[in-house]
Amino acid sequence: MLIAAAAAMGGFLFGYDSSVINGAVEAIRDRFAIGPEALAQVIAAALIGCAIGAATAGRIADRIGRIRCMQISAVLFTVSAVGSALPFALWDLAMWRVIGGFAIGMASVIGPAYIAEVSPPAYRGRLASFQQAAIVIGIAVSQIVNWGVLKLADGDQRGRIGGLEAWQWMLGVMVVPALLYGLLSFVIPESPRFLISAGRTEQAKQVLGEIEGAGTDLDARVSEIRTAMRSEVKSRFRDLLGGRAGLLPIVWIGIGLSVFQQLVGINVIFYYSSSLWQSVGIDPTSSFFYSFTTSIINIIGTVIAMVFVDRIGRKPLALIGSVGMALSLGLAAWAFAQRTGTGAGVHLAGGPATVALIAAHAFVLFFALSWGVVVWVLLGEMFPSRIRVAALGLAAAVQWVANWVITVTFPSLSHWNLSGAYVIYTAFALLSIPFILKWVPETKGRKLEEMG
Repeated sequence: MLIAAAAAMGGFLFGYDSSVINGAVEAIRDRFAIGPEALAQVIAAALIGCAIGAATAGRIADRIGRIRCMQISAVLFTVSAVGSALPFALWDLAMWRVIGGFAIGMASVIGPAYIAEVSPPAYRGRLASFQQAAIVIGIAVSQIVNWGVLKLADGDQRGRIGGLEAWQWMLGVMVVPALLYGLLSFVIPESPRFLISAGRTEQAKQVLGEIEGAGTDLDARVSEIRTAMRSEVKSRFRDLLGGRAGLLPIVWIGIGLSVFQQLVGINVIFYYSSSLWQSVGIDPTSSFFYSFTTSIINIIGTVIAMVFVDRIGRKPLALIGSVGMALSLGLAAWAFAQRTGTGAGVHLAGGPATVALIAAHAFVLFFALSWGVVVWVLLGEMFPSRIRVAALGLAAAVQWVANWVITVTFPSLSHWNLSGAYVIYTAFALLSIPFILKWVPETKGRKLEEMG
């Protein structure tokens, strides 16, 4: 548990860096005097780095090890935090966010892969869910930090604190968890599967003995892992090719999971919620409060998933989540259609306002107790050993591309028709139901070496 928690610190930074920008959106818009389209590009710039980091992390991890990847990621998080807090211009801020995104992309691949590789099969689902738990805690902490900084600045996102504006402190505080992540990476063991692939068998036995118990037949486990991993060290993206559609069917399923996880619009809540609520007439202080409450709901849902992912399985949780998300997104679409007024005078009151708030929180709850955790667990488990890291890297890269699409399109969609945007997200939640039923495999209780 301690090893998984330390590795999941990358997930904490993933969540923190992804969501902290929520509190700085309006200040950045005002500081650099930009419109919604340019603002969306800056917010989404990190996702470009995320896609690159996710696509390359597997290759790097296979060459230098999972722990070294974590350390590189920690350095990039630190550099990004300092640069984002002290930008010279808009392009400068975007560049630092791309660097931070590269670190997030690496962490999104290495965390689940590492935890899956060091976890005993009976507990792997719960331990793998540490990654998502860390992500949602990072999101919540970022909102607490944003709120605290805003209070120190007397409610002004551009208020001065110690010579810097409030939004700069919001982005710069990430230095602290980034340094902690780097330090923790020095006290956890390397993946036994990587050690075996690198010929360091005795070290692998030592790690296996620590994580699987003193009664484990270490020679048998090493032999089992070596047999399953004979081609893993040679894993390349070309190994993912095959089947009628270009890629292996299991790779397409991983891509499908990644795409649906993003196209339901979950990151609209985490990137734009303060602006979203202000756009329907809710005052800034309350909008920050609702951003925080959705983060708490996110944590509660993740805990529920951690409790049930190894008890009822991955597919049932995903189905429950898809149904719940479709219903709550549909209600949100109806509520936003009831807003009145135009421009600064837009207003959402009475029953529709209450429905919108409840639906948004319900959506986050159903996502967190299902797709938020299940997708990362499945991506860490479902691929055969010979392609696991490369396939996980591709799936994660596609996930970041889908995330980018949602992030850059929401400002324009919401300006055109906020209710229509939520109708689109509802449609993707509905489409995820037959996808789960027909194609997603159940991996509950199966050893990684059994995946084929």
